[in-house]
Amino acid sequence: MSYPFTPAFRAEIAQACAAFPRIVYEGPRLKPAAVVLTLVEADDGSGETAFILTRRAAGLRAHAGQWALPGGRCDAGETLQQAALRELREELGLDLPLADVLGVLDDYPTRSGYAIAPIVAWGGSTADLAPNPGEVASVHCFRLDRIALDDAVAFETIPESDRPLIRLNLGEHHIHAPTAALVYQLRELVAGRITRVSELEQPVFAWR
Repeated sequence: MSYPFTPAFRAEIAQACAAFPRIVYEGPRLKPAAVVLTLVEADDGSGETAFILTRRAAGLRAHAGQWALPGGRCDAGETLQQAALRELREELGLDLPLADVLGVLDDYPTRSGYAIAPIVAWGGSTADLAPNPGEVASVHCFRLDRIALDDAVAFETIPESDRPLIRLNLGEHHIHAPTAALVYQLRELVAGRITRVSELEQPVFAWR
């Protein structure tokens, strides 16, 4: 399967996002947050579409060193889209207009007290990135055709929960929820499937 970084593919994803029946979290009060599933041209010269993940800086108070999508808590008065694009700009120096937002997928409630809204955005080239070292330790591009492979996603059980634990296997990198759950839903969207992910479990180290 190939997902070329072209205007035609952008239009295809925008159409899929527009038709996506988003589920908004309505349970016990959680803090609203937004992250960006930023679609960019792969940095390997393949012409394929990729998405951006970061490793959080070691000095951060919460979830230091963990894999993450660019994003964070919504400020008062911000829409989800505004918050996501602000965080993308602050973390990676990538300043996208609202017109580059293609859609919003399902809210994911975390055990650490957030309802995360994943914003799908068309991001251009990784050459435009300027990571903020206070927030980002490293930036990584993963191609969509890589997460489409059968061995890219695994589900496990843990004694602490009856919910399935999701893990993304990207080469030597293992990525867990919430990031893995949101990327998995993007993968399913790209494949033309609607798959809910709010019940996919996080590893115990991410519960706080």
